[in-house]
Amino acid sequence: MAGRERLICPAGELVERGRGVRFELLRDGAPQAAFVVRFGGRPRAYLNRCAHVPVELDWQEGEFFDGSQLYLICAVHGALYHPENGECAGGRCAGRGLIPVPVAERDGHVYVMDEEQ
Repeated sequence: MAGRERLICPAGELVERGRGVRFELLRDGAPQAAFVVRFGGRPRAYLNRCAHVPVELDWQEGEFFDGSQLYLICAVHGALYHPENGECAGGRCAGRGLIPVPVAERDGHVYVMDEEQ
């Protein structure tokens, strides 16, 4: 299905290994919670859903990194995910990873691809 690009935030809001930005997008015709963080100099976005049980990851709004700032963490179960690809790094994710969301950064802004309605 074709999609349309939509602005998420100014690129300056995403600090390396810092606070993320929550947003919604359309997937399979329904709104889905998602988030974007900066890791390795690039924005990385995922559905805001733990692979173990479908609950949102952030322990406070926009806080997705663990204390070491090396992993994304599920606040409910402690599952750890690699921020660069969403793969399970340990805990209750049992090898299942986060669902990536394609984002683009250009002209000082971060964009997501939404499904067309």
